[in-house]
Amino acid sequence: MPVQPVLRYPHPILKKLCHQVEQIDQSIHDLIQDLVDTMHGGPGSVGVAAPQIGVILRVCVVNVSKNRQGKENNHGLLRMVNPVITRRSGSATMREGCMSVPDYTGDVDRATEITLQFREPDGTLREITAGGFEAVAIQHEMDHLDGVLFLDRVTSIKTGLFRRKNY
Repeated sequence: MPVQPVLRYPHPILKKLCHQVEQIDQSIHDLIQDLVDTMHGGPGSVGVAAPQIGVILRVCVVNVSKNRQGKENNHGLLRMVNPVITRRSGSATMREGCMSVPDYTGDVDRATEITLQFREPDGTLREITAGGFEAVAIQHEMDHLDGVLFLDRVTSIKTGLFRRKNY
């Protein structure tokens, strides 16, 4: 599937609450492949969520294995349908960026370890515990499913938001 155009803030779809996937069919498989291709096509991207490509469904992908921050601690390519965080612990502030907000990065407080459940593309229910950079990336993508951007979570608009020099 081709790389899809990524919606940019303030597009209204980015602020919508996404719908649960009721049935994993070919259209969901195609959506997941579009998300993977779009993630790989983005500069330094480690994840993308369905609303970023205009689809209001609870589907996202994350893969931090090629990023220096996530190289040592990751689950590889995560293709998540209807993900739900069941446990959070710890807290840290990390700098985040987003393909939907390409001109800025920001400091965001996130849990440092999460446990989540989701459906695999084959329908299997999976539960994982993620930590560090992978946990942050998952939380970031799952926020998109709730219509929340990292801009909504920046620690301080005055001191925690930064203009990106190049993207």
